[in-house]
Amino acid sequence: MKLLAGNSNAPLARSIADYLEIPLTEASVRRFADEEIFVEIHENVRGEDVFVVQSTSYPANDNLMELLICIDALRRASAKRITAVIPYFGYARQDRKPGPRTPISAKLVANLITTAGAHRVLSIDLHAGQIQGFFDIPTDNLFAAPVIAADIQARFSNRNLMVVSPDVGGVVRARGLAKRLDNAPLAIVDKRRERAGESEVMNIIGDVDGRTCILVDDIVDSAGTLCNAAAALKQQGAEEVFAYCTHGVLSGGAAARVAASELKELVVTDSIYSGEPDAKDGAIRRLTIAPLLAEAVRRIADESSVSSLFD
Repeated sequence: MKLLAGNSNAPLARSIADYLEIPLTEASVRRFADEEIFVEIHENVRGEDVFVVQSTSYPANDNLMELLICIDALRRASAKRITAVIPYFGYARQDRKPGPRTPISAKLVANLITTAGAHRVLSIDLHAGQIQGFFDIPTDNLFAAPVIAADIQARFSNRNLMVVSPDVGGVVRARGLAKRLDNAPLAIVDKRRERAGESEVMNIIGDVDGRTCILVDDIVDSAGTLCNAAAALKQQGAEEVFAYCTHGVLSGGAAARVAASELKELVVTDSIYSGEPDAKDGAIRRLTIAPLLAEAVRRIADESSVSSLFD
């Protein structure tokens, strides 16, 4: 087994390698003066089972192209099997046609990864489960819920918890987490979005008075939805509001927005590397998903069950 790291999330790749007790494959992924990407692998990978770790987060197009070129380099170097480990799958929110003459970019990206030469894909909390069907190769979609649930139980074991979905579409995800928290009660924020990028919180379905509320979502981008939801929950009598999200995109002043909001804390995983350390006393904290990914990589390499990770 070989582990190759792209440039999008080197710390996560190193953590996975440390867990598996194997070194990262020696390779150089660099750019020419005109920003063209060049990949050179400095080890023999012929006949090897190779895992490429690369999130397609911002800059999404650069990181996606880097992943495709890494896969092509491995295919031409006669790797036996290439698994694209994509902790955060970019373009996942473009998984359907919202109107006429619009693309389904998630399907296009799936086609590109398959055509480049990947044999398998491993991701975490895809924005929509049907994206697994966009690939014509085996796709494992892991869930961060066990990692999130363990953190919540360690910190809020004696609190009057309520799991809250920030929108109607996230109810299944929130219910799954609530089950792991000894069937905690569930509330839903009913919001109406007038136009893309803006969110307006309307009302809360469920009694949150005196509760410690845990907002759950897969992606936090501008954080507008979560901050508005937190304000609405506090107005309805919630004691404290925390938010747990798998992928912290955090674009466009999201960190400042969270710090100024009613959110006590926003917890995200390290599926996306921010490029700078988080402030120690800040409102944003990161959980590592390296052990979860590493265990899935080990099981794929051993040809054993991945789904039993979540039993």
